[in-house]
Amino acid sequence: MALRTVCCVRRLSEAYRGWRCLGLVVALLAVVCGGNSVERKIYIPLNSTAPCVRLLNATHQVGCQSSKNGDTGVIHVVEQEEDLQWVLESGPHPPYIVVLEAHLFTRDTMQKLKGSRRVSGIAVTFSKTSPAAGFSPDPPCPNDGFGLYTSDHGSQYAHCNNITWNPLGTGLSYEEFQFPIFLLRDENETEVIKQCYRDHNVPQNGSAPQHPLCAMQLSSFMNAVTNTVTCMRRNSLQSSFSLSAEGVCDSIIVHNVWSSLKPINTTGTIPQEEELVVAAARADSHSFFWNLAPGADSAVSGFVTLLAAAEALHKLNGTQDLPRNIMFVFFQGEIYDYIGSSRMVYDMEKGRFPVSLGNIHSFVELNQVALRNDSYLWIHTDPISRNNETVNATVQEVVDSLVSASHDSNVTVQEIGHSQPLPPASLHRFLRARNIPGVVLTDHRTAYSNRYYHSLYDTADNIHMRYPEGLTEEEQLEYITDTARSLADVATVLANSLYKLAGGKGTEEIKADPKTVTQMLYGFLKMSNNSWFQSIIKEDWRKVLESGQVQYYMTGTIKGNSREPNYPAGLLLSVLANLTGTAVNLTKEECQNPEKIDDPKKELYSYTWVQGPIESNTTSRRPYCVRSSIRSHMAESPAFELDQWDSTEYSTWTESRWKEIKGRIFLVPSRELEVITLVLGIAILLVSLVATYFINAKADILFTNTNDSEVAY
Repeated sequence: MALRTVCCVRRLSEAYRGWRCLGLVVALLAVVCGGNSVERKIYIPLNSTAPCVRLLNATHQVGCQSSKNGDTGVIHVVEQEEDLQWVLESGPHPPYIVVLEAHLFTRDTMQKLKGSRRVSGIAVTFSKTSPAAGFSPDPPCPNDGFGLYTSDHGSQYAHCNNITWNPLGTGLSYEEFQFPIFLLRDENETEVIKQCYRDHNVPQNGSAPQHPLCAMQLSSFMNAVTNTVTCMRRNSLQSSFSLSAEGVCDSIIVHNVWSSLKPINTTGTIPQEEELVVAAARADSHSFFWNLAPGADSAVSGFVTLLAAAEALHKLNGTQDLPRNIMFVFFQGEIYDYIGSSRMVYDMEKGRFPVSLGNIHSFVELNQVALRNDSYLWIHTDPISRNNETVNATVQEVVDSLVSASHDSNVTVQEIGHSQPLPPASLHRFLRARNIPGVVLTDHRTAYSNRYYHSLYDTADNIHMRYPEGLTEEEQLEYITDTARSLADVATVLANSLYKLAGGKGTEEIKADPKTVTQMLYGFLKMSNNSWFQSIIKEDWRKVLESGQVQYYMTGTIKGNSREPNYPAGLLLSVLANLTGTAVNLTKEECQNPEKIDDPKKELYSYTWVQGPIESNTTSRRPYCVRSSIRSHMAESPAFELDQWDSTEYSTWTESRWKEIKGRIFLVPSRELEVITLVLGIAILLVSLVATYFINAKADILFTNTNDSEVAY
């Protein structure tokens, strides 16, 4: 009997230890595996948002951020101005996160909310309908202080004294907000938020809503503070003391794209006596929200027109014998005080670029050309540089060539009076370095025609791209819109003018292809993941293709990751190679390693192995090699090479790093329920501790130690 008792006790003791280990394992599994399940039951994540982030320059910081753990507030939907009174004054449950209707996202409304301690964040709803009055979060005078006109040079034109180029500009993108601001991009998520608000937060019969209340948490904590000088100093200190240190901000590193009508050897510099004509456009845009910048008129209209002109000129015979070369350039980073053009000028001056400033005969820039009134295209010139007789004569030659090329076309080209200054354009940075004869072509005579400059509304609809109903995506790709025809007309005028400026004497007709223009517009503005783009892109650039709009927002880049062109530059390189290059009979290995090619002229060209079209009745592609003169030019502001983080000559913009960007909604209980829950939790904890203490104290009685037991008969 005693032996049986001992055996039972031993088994119970072993079972206790086993159950205790099992309990520990179960508890750990509950924490690890059950945590996410509990979180999913409490929170509804917002998966389709665009945040406002922090940017910094030499003097200050702009943008938005949350506190380190995110900012939380009771949701209040503001659909009209009268709803602001509840948030700012009478609502009994501050702080509030305001769900703001798109048409109220104005400077006046934002200033009211910014000045209130009762607001902890803003979520702006997305509207497919653009505000009728226009909307531009950019300043009225874009890139002020970094163009040609300063207090020391052309002071009468500085700070837009003569013309306010962007009269609808509110400057919101350059304001600082000490709370998070998100854009709600998905209509379904927005409706879920509003339904939660209607169910829990709407006052009933004039009385305050009762708990539980619908709340939102927005997290967008930014690591960088104060200005670029401070954040770059911190980056430097951290990298000095730790090999794995994380920086707090990154400079804006972009990629200019360029090519030439006659190939240029990039291993050296061209002779000083050689002249070329530069045809340029910008390839970036901006908006208040991160990585959301469609840039239809501000960027795409110009560079698509330039691409079409480049294709038309490359189709001509005898262009290799022209007295002057033509260089096509697409600048990025221009929104941030002309990063792309500043870097190219800097490298030209330092002899790091194959072309020098002295080689430039003339400069023609396209800048917003889609919104022409009565088919007018306006020629802008710099009145100061034209005081030089030699420069003025060449400028007049450029003007005359453009006017002459527009005869018998659907475009009316007209020069603006010499007393009017240049609008914001890349040409400013070249003129700061040298008196280069140049013009800027635009769709506006004075103030911008684009009422949505650098905003999320500068879309295909803004430039009147219209398709008949019922067309498939493939049919839309091929359908020639009125916008495509209009830009093809501008490209035709540009191509004929460039041909004459390069010394062309022939009478051969030069005409841009509207079909090519319509395909580019569809790909760059509507759907990049289309059959044409798929066929002309490199296999390892497939990730560039997105099923939607391409965004031309330029972001901060870690230097080690900046060698590969960004997405917009990758698309530009692919399209430019396709339009101006030649298919050559090379293997994949030869194409990707051109040093193995037995061709003395191989250094003049770039070789690209593209996916090719899908073969008929199969799913496989027919890849091939394209030889072209395309190049990318990595561009970071010279201020960072010179360690002049407080420079007033070069751009100093940086972007803060962050750990996490997220938003979520949940129900908030009353304060009384929270207190009761806390007290009950503490009580249960105390009871558990007391129970554990007594069990441990009486363990020798409850659980006999079998090693000390004696068996007696």
